[in-house]
Amino acid sequence: MSGPVVAGVDGSRRSLAAAEWAAREAAHRGAALLLVHACPPLPRRVSPVPGVDAWQHVGTEMLEQAVAGFAARHPDLQVSGRHTDSEPDEALLTAATDAGLLVVGARGWGGFDGLAVGSVALRVTAAADCPVVTVPGAPRQTDQARGGNREVQLGFNAHAPADATADFAFRAARERDALLRVVHAWALPPASPSAWMLSVLEEDRGMWEDQESQVVSDALRGWRERYPQVSVLPDVVLLSPAQALVRTSARARLLVLGRRTGHRVAERRLGPVAHAVLHHARCPVAVVPHPA
Repeated sequence: MSGPVVAGVDGSRRSLAAAEWAAREAAHRGAALLLVHACPPLPRRVSPVPGVDAWQHVGTEMLEQAVAGFAARHPDLQVSGRHTDSEPDEALLTAATDAGLLVVGARGWGGFDGLAVGSVALRVTAAADCPVVTVPGAPRQTDQARGGNREVQLGFNAHAPADATADFAFRAARERDALLRVVHAWALPPASPSAWMLSVLEEDRGMWEDQESQVVSDALRGWRERYPQVSVLPDVVLLSPAQALVRTSARARLLVLGRRTGHRVAERRLGPVAHAVLHHARCPVAVVPHPA
């Protein structure tokens, strides 16, 4: 978890709520907070566009005010700002190169009512080298850390566990003194449509679920030994992974998922589970890159 916590700000209420979440996370980690504002130049067609310089000045001034405000509210936190004329996703990905964590609002000024997650959040979550936390915009959702929701949740595939993702979730639970709910979704074995198979599914379901629970317990043993102070609740659910995680996210302070990484640009994309969870989860979502 070395490196600063980076947050993108554009002056919108959603981005400032995400930056506030980032400030609390930086305090948890004992890390610095870097606020990044990107203001690409307006297109100059035939003649210069009036107000271009003023627009850049407004962005710089907003960033300075944000840095001053966060420094005043968090006096023990080292807060700095970076203004750039790059595109927002490029600016955030550049800042994330040396970051321990990148935090973005689900949406900024752009988009439309009803849009859950904007294009910038999706792009940086799919391509950043460090973990990315997407913070939803509704105040009730972003303020959960101050309420009674004490859980950190981990989307976990016990048959192919990802070390980086599990470590992130266990550390997050330890730093927050929170229960860690480990959500493992499973499906019934493939079956023929015969009447015989349908009749035995119900009686065999308990056996299959016990087997899945044992797989989860075995897979978690090493992390439980490394983090003995973290209370762990395995949650084995007969649902699709996306359905299981969205359903349980209502009681989470943070939901942690993994993202497989590849060397080619085409491989830097979100899988269907992460994509669905980002759009529908009711809490901040951390997506942690790990080798395929």
